[in-house]
Amino acid sequence: MTPINRIKLLPTSTIREALRIIDKGAMQIAIVVDENDRLLGTLTDGDIRRGLLNNLNLDDQVESIVFKTPTVARLTDSKEEILQKALTKKLRQMPVVDEENRVIGIRAIEELVRPHRKPNKVILMVGGLGTRLRPLTEETPKPMLKVGNKPILQTIVETFAQYGFTDIVMCVNYKSDVIRNHFGDGSAFGVNIEYLLEEERMGTAGALSLLSPVPDEPFFVMNGDLLTNANFGHLLDYHTDQDATATMCVREYDFQVPYGVVNVEENRILSIVEKPVHKFFVSAGIYMLSPKALERIPKNRFYDMPTLFETLIAEGEKTISFPIREYWLDIGRMEEYERANVEYHEFF
Repeated sequence: MTPINRIKLLPTSTIREALRIIDKGAMQIAIVVDENDRLLGTLTDGDIRRGLLNNLNLDDQVESIVFKTPTVARLTDSKEEILQKALTKKLRQMPVVDEENRVIGIRAIEELVRPHRKPNKVILMVGGLGTRLRPLTEETPKPMLKVGNKPILQTIVETFAQYGFTDIVMCVNYKSDVIRNHFGDGSAFGVNIEYLLEEERMGTAGALSLLSPVPDEPFFVMNGDLLTNANFGHLLDYHTDQDATATMCVREYDFQVPYGVVNVEENRILSIVEKPVHKFFVSAGIYMLSPKALERIPKNRFYDMPTLFETLIAEGEKTISFPIREYWLDIGRMEEYERANVEYHEFF
């Protein structure tokens, strides 16, 4: 995603300034924002030409010729959703905005079709025993169970590769030979794979202390038993734009109380709410960490990701959430495995 610093304008900017930006920029577009970077509209060469035909001059403000209803991508939009919007409107680029309509960057559609390889490592935690899925996992590690006629882990690898993230480290333990034999060095899948053997179980963060060399770019950490079509490119952009130390992907979870809830003060009934629904955010098992987060992980001991986040929060580091609204399923039990096989071809 391209930053907008060089192509953004205020509504009080002149048409002359807009022309200069459009002519110099490879995107051939200008983004018009307010003082808080909230999107007001876009400008192209065509918009300017129409303004000049309506007797505007180069020193007039752009406010009157801004296209105020541009098609935008949200941070949580999947690659497929962005491409569909672009194809429908015949767009070559699209502003990407956050939940408050602030412009985070601009997405070139061509890059989605042919993503560039990116340097950010992907650390996949694939050493679990999968005890709740026995007997399926007695000979096969859980990430290698087939969903949609391919291992869960293969879908994860292929999804990251679609976004240009091809430098992958697999933290292995249980039945690691099954994983190694299937993926090898990753070349058959268009990626490069290294393996990190956990001699003892080290938790969802402990194995990160074994990384060598230490990544010098923000990196992904993901559990190897998840199915999701989340936009990993947007996750990286969001983490970087927010200058965060750690980003946790979260998923909304609804819980309905099966009874009427009585709100009481002392012995007086204030209200009765019938079967209320409570909404929570839960960890989605996908994280983005900056290299300095590794400094908090102790060597050679069990350490999980919630503990890492609690440590970072206590030390005042910036820890943020990234909501996933795309398809997401944690395959931990037999009913979830069966559901994944039913839903796979609808979403992948």
